[in-house]
Amino acid sequence: MSGNWNEALKSNFLILKENPKEVDALNRCARAHKELGQILKARQFAHKVLKIDSVNPIALKCLERWKTLKTTDKSFPSSISTESFLEEPGITKIVPLMHLGDIQVLAKLDSGDEVNFQVHPHRVSVITQDKKYIGRLPDDLSARLRKLIKLGNIYQVLVKNVEGHDVKIFIRELKTTGIPSFPIEKIEYVSFTAPELVHKEGGPLSSLEEEV
Repeated sequence: MSGNWNEALKSNFLILKENPKEVDALNRCARAHKELGQILKARQFAHKVLKIDSVNPIALKCLERWKTLKTTDKSFPSSISTESFLEEPGITKIVPLMHLGDIQVLAKLDSGDEVNFQVHPHRVSVITQDKKYIGRLPDDLSARLRKLIKLGNIYQVLVKNVEGHDVKIFIRELKTTGIPSFPIEKIEYVSFTAPELVHKEGGPLSSLEEEV
């Protein structure tokens, strides 16, 4: 979670020294090599996982995403704690992105990656730290956040998860001007009368009406 990938490798190598078939450690090594830009080694570790567990979902997913990566590609890890994803009504929101960018850009994304907003006159895009386009916010949310950002609101934006062509981000309001960024939706209640309590005009009264 701290993005210290070299230390992660050392720790997991110690685990593998005791048990070379420890699947979780192999997957963690694959991830660490990927984050360090060592794509070939990352794939090798993922393939080691599949030799032990041919249907391992983590390794299969990683290989599918990494097949478009070049050996020089590198991520931009940041120190994100699990508390960063705690949801707070009115302050945080999980949002699926629209009009996604190039598949090679999406393949580099991982849960917890910090990304940025790029505000345009009529939309808000989400970009990587090296300014590669990922996707854009839905129009209604774009319109709201454009105004709030202009007023001075500040947000932290993290990748929540990446599943194929589905990318969700986690937005947290860090500074507010007093206007809620994500108003809590009100639930409208519709009155309902059970059929057995309804009587036809001129018909006998229901037992409930008789009691009244």
